[in-house]
Amino acid sequence: MRPTTPVLLVALTALALTTSCGSGGSGDDPNTVKVAYQRSTDNKVRLMDDYLAGITKQFERAHPGKKLRLLPIQASQDDYYAKIQQMMRSPKTAPDVVREDTFLINSDITSGYLRPLDDKLAAWKDWSRFAPTAKASATATAADGRTYGVPDGTDTRGLWFNKEIFARAGLPADWQPRTWADVLDAARTIKRKVPGVIPLNVYTGKGPGEGATMQGFEMLLYGTGQDPLYSPAQKKWVTGGKGFRDALDFVRTVYADRLGPEPADALDPNVATRVATEWLPGGKLAIALDGCWLGKNWLPSGPRPWPQWTTVMGRAAFPTQDGRAPGRVSLSGGWTWSISAKSTKADLAWQAIELMQSPENATDWTVRDAQIAVRDDVAAAPKYRASMPGIEFFTGLVKDTHYRPALPVYPRVSTAIQEAMESVTTGDADVAKAQRTYDERLRTIAGASGVTTR
Repeated sequence: MRPTTPVLLVALTALALTTSCGSGGSGDDPNTVKVAYQRSTDNKVRLMDDYLAGITKQFERAHPGKKLRLLPIQASQDDYYAKIQQMMRSPKTAPDVVREDTFLINSDITSGYLRPLDDKLAAWKDWSRFAPTAKASATATAADGRTYGVPDGTDTRGLWFNKEIFARAGLPADWQPRTWADVLDAARTIKRKVPGVIPLNVYTGKGPGEGATMQGFEMLLYGTGQDPLYSPAQKKWVTGGKGFRDALDFVRTVYADRLGPEPADALDPNVATRVATEWLPGGKLAIALDGCWLGKNWLPSGPRPWPQWTTVMGRAAFPTQDGRAPGRVSLSGGWTWSISAKSTKADLAWQAIELMQSPENATDWTVRDAQIAVRDDVAAAPKYRASMPGIEFFTGLVKDTHYRPALPVYPRVSTAIQEAMESVTTGDADVAKAQRTYDERLRTIAGASGVTTR
């Protein structure tokens, strides 16, 4: 679990005041299921709120006398993690159902915050519909190997590019880079021929948080060789070798050569919102290394409607470093619905999760949130297949995708990666120094016996 800091304590105090629904009051009511989830800090984005409002009506209609009480937590991702962990420490504040990021679920499992669901899953026929990789994302890496969550979707990542800017730069509308050099060459061409445009955005540093680690650094690192971050065979974390340094050097190049946003903008915690709602629809950014979900921002119901996006924006797989097989890289994550270990209403809580994951509701959520399906029946549903331009492209990346190491210390490793990225982005350290600092942090996090060198 991420260690508590003074800054985090301030954030928790603020969150206690800004959580839309208090976490007490109905803790002892056997007929009320409390559901905790993250609400976007962008007040225009209410996808989960609207979805759960419909689920609430269905649940209360199907279970007369029972209630769903929604506990939206309006917070950044890191602050949301901290808040739900704080809530789950006490029976008085613990929700019954909680939305868990697969990024953090093993930390919460290890801390004893979640209830295993194997007894429920064994009798649930729909569990066979889920992809094995999705099931694994909610399975404990500890000795018990039990499952603690039901995934509600996944995601993949690639390159989005503005075809109008590409045309002005003399670049092809069907651009498909084969190597990292191809990506940088395109960015340099745009800088030279289309002044005033940000050529390339790669998330970096502590501001964007896990977005920098996953959508930025790991998209690079996993294109340098097999198991570059953690060795499952050895059960050890891998120190920063050549691939790690090369990935850092790519980040350094983007910012040192002024191919990306200004560092102050790149390190802003709200940079992802600016990419989606300002820079791309405003024609200010040419290439974005980002996720499958961007298009939902531009729908009529999104925070920045942009009818032209379906013809303006192109998509390309992010290449491996030098084009080696399979030639492309993606990272996948996702969220699960879990039951708090301190819930006294596990049966009723499970019925709420089961309802969320009926074929119709699962399809509805996957489409609403522009996610990639984790159930075969959802993936085959006409509503899903027609839901978003590019959905087949991003679904096709699943076979070449990677998942982050689902280990309790991963959040701390991720923070160390963000710090290394930030130091080369600002120029405070060169690649070699940033790598050495990362290695020192890694040994502190995992212990000398938990690290291997390549």
